[in-house]
Amino acid sequence: MSESVQKLAASKLYGGSGATSDAKAKIPAYLEQEVLSWSKEKIILKMYDLFIIANKKGDVNKMSRVLVELMGALNFEYEETATRLYRLYEYCQRAIFQKRYDEALRIIQELRETWAKAFNLEPNL
Repeated sequence: MSESVQKLAASKLYGGSGATSDAKAKIPAYLEQEVLSWSKEKIILKMYDLFIIANKKGDVNKMSRVLVELMGALNFEYEETATRLYRLYEYCQRAIFQKRYDEALRIIQELRETWAKAFNLEPNL
């Protein structure tokens, strides 16, 4: 998982304006370090959370950015699973661009719930 994904997660969870230099000034160092210490599984879970929050706010740009990051984080060494997830993320992108936000939200919420159960992580938002 790239450091930019972790910084995006930190800025969205704890404030700041994204992966810009302003974000470092607004995010306390200990919080940034907390995010940087998260497992890959927890980062993915938090990315799902970011999508859900952006969806509830109707922020198409943020939803799209999260989907792009999720697509980029896929490990194609596990080709079948990664390809299926990629197609789901792609479908969600089309849905949000077609203003079918509820459909994309439902898919991401189901993925989040499954991910949390599979890795014994946090319950739903």
